[in-house]
Amino acid sequence: MNNILNLRKSQLIGVLALLVFFSCVPTQEAVRQENKTVPQHYQNDAKDSVNTAALPWKSFFKDPKLIALIDTALANNQELQIMLQQIAIANNEVSVRKGEYLPFVNAYAGAEVEKVGEYTRAGAVEQNLDIRDGEEFPEPLTDFSVGLAVSWELDVWKKLRNGKKAAVLEYLSTIEGKNFMITNIVSEIANSYYELLALDNQLSIIEQNLKIQNNALKMVKLQKQAARATQLAVRRFEAEVFKNQSNKFEIQQHITEVENKINFLLGRYPQPIDRNSNDFIERPIAAIATGIPSQLLENRPDIKQAEYELEASKLNVKIAKANFYPSIGIQAGVGLQAFKTKYLTHTPESLLYSLAGDIVSPLINRNAIKAEYRNANKKQLQAVFEYEKAILNGYLEVSNTLSNIQNLKANYDLKAKQVEAMTDAIDLSIQLFKSARAEYTEVLLTQREALDSKLEIIETKKDQFLAHIKMYQALGGGWK
Repeated sequence: MNNILNLRKSQLIGVLALLVFFSCVPTQEAVRQENKTVPQHYQNDAKDSVNTAALPWKSFFKDPKLIALIDTALANNQELQIMLQQIAIANNEVSVRKGEYLPFVNAYAGAEVEKVGEYTRAGAVEQNLDIRDGEEFPEPLTDFSVGLAVSWELDVWKKLRNGKKAAVLEYLSTIEGKNFMITNIVSEIANSYYELLALDNQLSIIEQNLKIQNNALKMVKLQKQAARATQLAVRRFEAEVFKNQSNKFEIQQHITEVENKINFLLGRYPQPIDRNSNDFIERPIAAIATGIPSQLLENRPDIKQAEYELEASKLNVKIAKANFYPSIGIQAGVGLQAFKTKYLTHTPESLLYSLAGDIVSPLINRNAIKAEYRNANKKQLQAVFEYEKAILNGYLEVSNTLSNIQNLKANYDLKAKQVEAMTDAIDLSIQLFKSARAEYTEVLLTQREALDSKLEIIETKKDQFLAHIKMYQALGGGWK
């Protein structure tokens, strides 16, 4: 009867100890839930689910020379190769985490020689010990063993399983990071390519304008010889020629820098970039279907990356909380052991085995575990804000670029009319100057304004292409 009472008392003490223990484990802090809501449609845009982001980049870009450059970059770009190694590391981390909650089985084999002092307890025992009839205890004592050892931490609180799930989410996050890098590389090469085409056309315009200005300079010199113009007019026309010759060298330098930027993205040393700049102004710009804002959550790699990071942070909170609970481990072993190798196979005499279990719970230094738990909660909150920021940034990028495309189209139409008017004005100014009905300053000003208008329309055309590329990237296209 007393034994039964003592057993019940022990059980009651154990239950009370567990209650006290779990009362010390903090409850999870209420973390702000992420906000996934976005407007139903973009400003000044119809609500339509057709989305250009679904197009692979090889279908979006029509220039075969540009496609060839992007293909080369995706094969050779060093930053992308570094990211691919990061993905491989994250994949290996998944295997590491998976192995942590599986049993560890180790094979071992050992040999040992031991000589104890005769005037010790062990020595005295050995001196009077016979192993078998007529066989004395060997000295020095050898020991041979082979066997298997097993250790296993029982994942009662799912700490190890959650660690593996978090590693999987981190792996998926690195894949989205790689996709996001691809979109950036594709758009950066396309931007530089169209910038190069624009520079080629601006260089061509300056060279054409230099021919016009040189002809005008010859005309002014003839007018001076006929006493119908002054040396001042000649020097003003010469200065204008020198100015445009200087601009020509600046553009040539800019072309070299943009070519080398593309070569860097392609992972190669400087060389000419194969391109066709002749039809730059006449190239059509296709319309882009923006779809609906909610599609950004699936199409944009940076948003998906932030989402995976958020889910991983939630699991890290659970892992940090599980550190308060005791860890339960099992160790077992089976093998053969004998002082001579010939006895190793003599069973059951040489057979040995063991089985042990242990529970380890933190008692001292729990403040460190609490601090890690609080940090995990704060990191989860950071991940929530990062995710919401990625969604907001994506929406604003599309909205801004959509407005930019519309304004650039109207701007280009007006620039085209300006160029047409200024081109006619050049011929008129020269004719009027020849007939002494216009001053040389009017000819100079007209030529300068005509040149500026032609350079500006090329710049506007380039901006239209860049906005087109930016919209494709902002919608989440370019990585497929």
